[in-house]
This record gives sequence, structure tokens and C-alpha cells, in this order.
Amino acid sequence: MATPHYYRVLRIFARNSLVREMQFRGNFLITVVSNALWFSAQLILFNIIYGNVKEINGWSRYEFFAFMATGMMINKLIESIFMPNCANFSELIRTGNLDFALLKPIDTQFLISFEKLDLARLTDLVFALSLLGYSLAQLDAFSRITVMQVVMYLLLIGLGVTFFYSLMITLASTSIWFGRNQGLYDFWFYVTIFARYPRSIYDGSSGFGLALQSVFSYLLPILLVVTVPAHVILDKTLNPSWLTAVLVLSTILGLFVSRAVFHRALMSYRSASS
Repeated sequence: MATPHYYRVLRIFARNSLVREMQFRGNFLITVVSNALWFSAQLILFNIIYGNVKEINGWSRYEFFAFMATGMMINKLIESIFMPNCANFSELIRTGNLDFALLKPIDTQFLISFEKLDLARLTDLVFALSLLGYSLAQLDAFSRITVMQVVMYLLLIGLGVTFFYSLMITLASTSIWFGRNQGLYDFWFYVTIFARYPRSIYDGSSGFGLALQSVFSYLLPILLVVTVPAHVILDKTLNPSWLTAVLVLSTILGLFVSRAVFHRALMSYRSASS
């Protein structure tokens, strides 16, 4: 049996998603406008906050906006590419359509992860890139940014997306054991809410704050997913410096664990016809 051409399959998935979106142009436009309003509300909120303080634990207004833009890029890539597919996984199980996915001559996890794209959410990348460019311009950072910084920044964003994807596909896989997993969106919100703010905001806190910083830096390092690439593009000192290595190792481990959990879950799957 011939090996499937994965790049060609991705192009087909993207084209099919575009066709679906264009069938409901009104919904597409409403989603884009709603996301733009939410983006504007976030900017207004933090502008009000920074109107009263110069910085928050070492983050000035435009440094935080660059951080915010980085987080938006990672979140929107996840929400537009992987969220629709992982959220639909339990429906494939319930309806028995997972049987057809398993019969196709292509890696099942690849098929489950990339079949649908939410192109309306993907347009939010324009807002994120605009905010990042504006913030760096206000910080006069373009004259100091090197090619290596940009390359490292993009690689770290890729690591962040991969890390969150590992969490998401692991959670989606549990649908085979627990049935319909309606808590996926809630879980995603509760997890990513910690990643919306720099790790350093917990510095100087005690008790519960330090416990949260430790847990979400080393056991489940979601605080590093946005903080590390933001430090790189802003050329800010990361303390401790080996947190980058923690993010890299955690992402690699997360990929292996999520792959193992996915295959273990498939072994427990019983066909709809059985």
C-alpha cells in the first residue's frame, strides 16, 4: 500500500475547510467581528491598568503587549487547527464514524488532528502580528532584533503549540474510556488562563502563589509556553535561564506521552458494529 502524501492531504483539508466557511459567509464574518471586539476589549483593559502603573513585576506596557500577542498566536493556532478536531473526537466515537477513520490508509492521529480547520479563528493571527509589530516598534526593538532571535522565537512558538496540542489530544483520547467529553472547552479555558500572564507575576508571592508557579513551571509548564518565547523576542533575561530547557524537554515528553495515550485508547475502542 502506498504511503499517503501528508502535505497533499493537509492541502485538501484546508481547501475543504475554506469551502465550508464560504458556504456560511455570514457566520464567518460574525466570528471575525466578535474576535476583533474581544481583542479590542483586552487592549482597552490593559491600557487602563497601565495608565495607573508603569510596570507589573518587570513588564512595561508594550512588553506586556508583546507577551499578549505571543500568547494570542499560540492560542489561535491551537483553537483554529486542533480544537475543532479534538472536540469532535467524542462525536466520532458516539456515531461510529471513528470506524471509517481507522480503516483509512493514513495515520489515525494525523487524520483526527487535522481534518477540520476553523479559518475564522485563524484570522486572529493578523491581530496578534499587528500587536506584536506595534509593541516592538514602541520599544524601538527592531533595530536590536537579530535573525537568530526571530528563528528562536518562531521555534519556541512551535514548541508552545506542540505542548498544548499534546495536552489537548491526551484529553480528547479519554473520550474512548469516559464517553462524551463535554469538558474539553472548559478544561482548555482553565488551563490556558494561567498562560495568559507572565510567570514573573508570581514572584514575591508566598504560599499558594509560589505553589502555583512551581506546579505550572515544572510539573505542567504552561507558564513557560508564552513566557519563554516572549523573553526571547524582547531580549529580556529569563530567570532561571534553564527554563527554556524545561519547555523543550516537557514538549518532547508530552508528545511521546500523548501518542502513547492515544494508541492505548484506540486499543480499548470497540467498533460501533460490535
